[in-house]
Amino acid sequence: MKNKIKVYRAMNNMTQQDLADKIQVSRQTINSIEKGKYVPSTLLALKMASIFKAGVMDIFEIEESDWGK
Repeated sequence: MKNKIKVYRAMNNMTQQDLADKIQVSRQTINSIEKGKYVPSTLLALKMASIFKAGVMDIFEIEESDWGK
C-alpha cells in the first residue's frame, strides 16, 4: 500500500511527532507507516484523514500486490 502521509504532513507543516501526538501513537509508528513497513488500522487511517481533512483514499493507495494475486 502506498501512502502520501509525508506529503500531507508537509502541506500541514507537521512533523512525524506532531502527527503522532494528534493520533496518539509513537513517532516510530508514523515513520513505519510512511515507509510502508506497517499498514495502519482502519481507525488510524480514519484519524489521519480527519487530521488532514482528506479522504482515506486520498492518503492511501492500494497497489496491485495488495490484492494477493
